[in-house]
Amino acid sequence: MQSIFAELEQKNWGKVLYHEPLAKHTTWKIGGPADCLIIPNGIDQLVSTIRFLNEHNISWTGLGRGSNLLVSDKGIRGVVIKTGGGLDYAHFDGTTVRAGAAYSFIKLAVMASRAGLSGLEFAGGIPGTVGGAVYMNAGAHGSDVSRIFKSAVIVRENGELATYGLEDMAYSYRHSILHEQKGIVVEATFQLAEGKREEIEAAYAANKERRLNTQPLQLASCGSVFRNPTGDFAARLIQEAGLKGLRVGSAEVSQQHANFIINTGQAKAEDVLTLIEQIKHTVKDRYGVDLVPEVLVVGER
Repeated sequence: MQSIFAELEQKNWGKVLYHEPLAKHTTWKIGGPADCLIIPNGIDQLVSTIRFLNEHNISWTGLGRGSNLLVSDKGIRGVVIKTGGGLDYAHFDGTTVRAGAAYSFIKLAVMASRAGLSGLEFAGGIPGTVGGAVYMNAGAHGSDVSRIFKSAVIVRENGELATYGLEDMAYSYRHSILHEQKGIVVEATFQLAEGKREEIEAAYAANKERRLNTQPLQLASCGSVFRNPTGDFAARLIQEAGLKGLRVGSAEVSQQHANFIINTGQAKAEDVLTLIEQIKHTVKDRYGVDLVPEVLVVGER
């Protein structure tokens, strides 16, 4: 496999790193090494990389900013493909916005608000990239990506480029078709609406301020760990169960927001997973509610 990795590096399709600690590439700052991590220079290089890996029967895993993701302590075998170079752009054409997968979702929301375009106010304080937001149907404050989504260009598992419309994405709460059909988002187009700039900026700022005041955004985390049960909030259930401050190793249920697990130092993935199971068991025992993790767990166990 090393010879194949060396051949991949020689093709000069992007930056190639061996045995790269994925803790450097996740917002939780947790994760063992990838056998090989490549950051393609653009869409063409990304497609070529996937086709090359498929030809050599080497498994690959897509990665964005690494929010909402828990990488195992043993890391990921095969190749991790991180979207970056050449995919960090945004173009506005009237009320339509086209952005690369590596573009900051927060930055896109700021640009939209300054342009007097409504629809992305909910993204105030939401970490991650455009690609991750499309993949997860990111949302908050009563809205989500599906409300503004128009289309996305996706590299399918076989290395073919395809354009997915709203129906193709099969969006639901924090879920898209890409959870079942492997692929990497490379670009997304959103349909916004004209509005009053002052009102849009105020709404965006209010959402961001609310997050800053209620969530430990300055600490290493993945964002919300559990999906909200129908008609309730995971944070409320966890808090009422008295689990704020519960620790396993260096992983801790945030004192500020009970649906956040923070890395207080050198937390391991197994610390987080153990904490998740303890939370699920306690909430189920006390309230009869099955909490479903929102975070994606990847890697060798």
